[in-house]
Amino acid sequence: MSGFLDEMASLSAARVAEAQTRESFALLEQRARAMPPAARLQLSPLGFDVIAELKLRSPAAGQLGEPSDDWLKRVTAYAQGGAAAVSVLTEPARFDGSLEHLRLACAALKPFDVPAMRKDFLVDPYQVLEARAAGAGGVLVIVRMLSRTQMTQLLDVAAEFQLFVLLEAFDGADLAAARELLAARSGRRTAGSADDILVGINSRDLQTLKVVPQRFEVLAPLLPGDRPAVAESGVAGAADAARMMRLGYRVALIGTALMSCDNPAQLLGEILATTRTVKA
Repeated sequence: MSGFLDEMASLSAARVAEAQTRESFALLEQRARAMPPAARLQLSPLGFDVIAELKLRSPAAGQLGEPSDDWLKRVTAYAQGGAAAVSVLTEPARFDGSLEHLRLACAALKPFDVPAMRKDFLVDPYQVLEARAAGAGGVLVIVRMLSRTQMTQLLDVAAEFQLFVLLEAFDGADLAAARELLAARSGRRTAGSADDILVGINSRDLQTLKVVPQRFEVLAPLLPGDRPAVAESGVAGAADAARMMRLGYRVALIGTALMSCDNPAQLLGEILATTRTVKA
């Protein structure tokens, strides 16, 4: 694990410990079960989708928005522009995120039937329950941060509570671990549960925090063929997204470009119009 992920994992575990002093796992589980069902992730039959991201700060790009900004208007614009889901950063130390942002985003997306995904450095099933209790329909799980047991626990709780999972990899070793995990889960679905798992490649180098675009091409052949593939980081517009589609990616997760533009709905429209006419 990189120094950055080590730091994020440590901070995440500390947040879990602090949260559990205020609300036990059992009480949080009761709140999560009492929530109305979240919108389900629905990928377009036209062949390409975008998960649009809300993040107020990035360690690589710096400040992308202020807490006082009308960022809920941007979330609504994502839904209006055709985003399949909205990723919401909830990590506070390096991304200025919070669970309150997630809760408010979920409420704003409800009329559009678009799910929100909690993007954070999750290390404990408690955090999956936090996401569901806030209204989320999905969570990010980072392979490199977690043991096989931890990943299984997170995915089991996500499935039980009907959350989709974006399983994030950075290299071939991560993808091998993801494939092994998914193979072990094959045939384990039970009535009333979900096991909607996407597998993503994050092209950002964790040491330099720079994007390495070649990673998408190099790792594409190693992706599980039976799961939607997600290109994460470095997709700035329609041309980048079209290249991802040609490489076999089904979804792009786009954050900085959408947070930095004045008309995110228009940018999303351009991306989807281009990718849904490009031949793979």
